[in-house]
Amino acid sequence: MIRVQLTSCLLASTVLLAAGCQCCKPTASTTPPAPTPATAAQTPPAPAPATPPDAMRKIVRIKAGVSSPVTDSAGNVWLPDQGFEGGDVIERPDVAIANTKDPVIYRAEHYSMDSFSWPLPNGKYQVKLHFAETFDGITGPGERVFSFKVQDQEFKDFDVWKKAGGPLRAYVESVNVEVNNGKLSIKFTTNVENPQINGIEIIPVS
Repeated sequence: MIRVQLTSCLLASTVLLAAGCQCCKPTASTTPPAPTPATAAQTPPAPAPATPPDAMRKIVRIKAGVSSPVTDSAGNVWLPDQGFEGGDVIERPDVAIANTKDPVIYRAEHYSMDSFSWPLPNGKYQVKLHFAETFDGITGPGERVFSFKVQDQEFKDFDVWKKAGGPLRAYVESVNVEVNNGKLSIKFTTNVENPQINGIEIIPVS
């Protein structure tokens, strides 16, 4: 009887130990890992504001016939001779020029040219063409006559002597134009003698 009871106790102990060992086994954690904070959305930088077209439209002054910039009496700087197609240049630094505060503009010229062009933002401009008859081989009206076309506006049979009222006198021809192809274009045509010009101003018009 005692042996049966001992056997029963041993069996019960074995069962309890086995159950305890099973209960004590570590179990894998079923808790999901903490979520990684989402990366903040990258906002692209705001584009730089576009430059207004008028801000790019600046006054351009070209002094024909010289190789260095020229400053006029108002402090404006004129770029040296450029933008011309064909022809040649000459300076007459000692001539006296009437009808102007800036005789230096008329003491050199580009002559016998075919054309002039200059890149510009599209828009409206006033173009000032500066002339003076300084060649001593021209002794009267009708001895230098040429035509020119500024964009689509044509000036036929242009006589500097007549326009200025004689030699060694400044004359400015102004014309308003609109640029719509990115450049200003002036075409010159010979009638009698060669075309000539002393300076060109290109002024934006609002």
